[in-house]
Amino acid sequence: MKILIVKTSSLGDIIHGLPALNDALTMRSDTQFDWLVEEAFCDIPALHPKINHIIPIALRRWRKNWLEAFKSGEIKQFIKNLRHEQYDLIIDLQGLIKSALPALLARGAISGFDKNSIKERLASLIYQQKYAVNKSQHAIFRNRHLMAQALNYKIPQKAVYYGLKITPKALTNKPYLIFLHGTTWKTKFYPESYWIDLLKLAKQADYAVYLPMLDQADEDRAKRLIKTAGQGILMEKQSLTEITQAIAGAAGVIGLDSGLAHLAAALNVPAVTLYGATDTKLTGAMGQKQKNLQSEFGCSPCFKKECPIADDHHIYPPCFQLLPAPIVWQTLQQQMA
Repeated sequence: MKILIVKTSSLGDIIHGLPALNDALTMRSDTQFDWLVEEAFCDIPALHPKINHIIPIALRRWRKNWLEAFKSGEIKQFIKNLRHEQYDLIIDLQGLIKSALPALLARGAISGFDKNSIKERLASLIYQQKYAVNKSQHAIFRNRHLMAQALNYKIPQKAVYYGLKITPKALTNKPYLIFLHGTTWKTKFYPESYWIDLLKLAKQADYAVYLPMLDQADEDRAKRLIKTAGQGILMEKQSLTEITQAIAGAAGVIGLDSGLAHLAAALNVPAVTLYGATDTKLTGAMGQKQKNLQSEFGCSPCFKKECPIADDHHIYPPCFQLLPAPIVWQTLQQQMA
């Protein structure tokens, strides 16, 4: 039985889809899986030994210049690659227009969330098979429930398992930490003064600390933190596989609600992830050595990209006032013990 999983982006969403894949491999041993994924994230499904074929899509790049993408023949070649196989089933774990439309181009019946279980209801019109899944569940369990219904099995009673196979590649000979300081929304960033406090605590404990950069804003922030704290090492830009190897070799990780933090959890590295505006119940990082800290500030989680009460507080975002560096550091030490 040939199955195409459609889960294109973002990094955290792709990681959230892996436990559903492992459930299916356990319960339907006769299945063969391909994965349609945004080109920037191909490295992640490639780390799973049971993925047969990875089909990259470049929506993020194409939408910057659709005309050029068509004229170059790149989109035509993508469609040819996508339609090469006849699938017994296509499962859209993403549940968005940007995933449903490419799924429609593939050959096979499409399964997905029903209109009451999905963020973009129009996407459900594309599916031939539609399933109800509780929207209040964590993203990982939503994916597991959809996969189980689509392939007609009962979810196995086992811990969340990601199945990634990676050889750690240590950045230094002594134990080191990685601080994942980058994220997306302004309200998900941890205050820079608190990062500086954490860097100083790590220095006192004789840990080297590496700060990755995925874009210019990350690089600028990391340089500010390192300069002010007098501690820290800026990681050079690396491939996603190289970053994964570095995280896998770390003694511990502190991160925000971001794809790399979910990756650290999936790799079972001792890790602490900080939540203010977002909710651990819906997107909390999950792993055997993972600890999530949710701010108990009055309006947290607010799910807002801009803080409406920021002017009343000296710390931005104010919800992280309840998660100062000493609490975070102590929690990481407990995870690493």
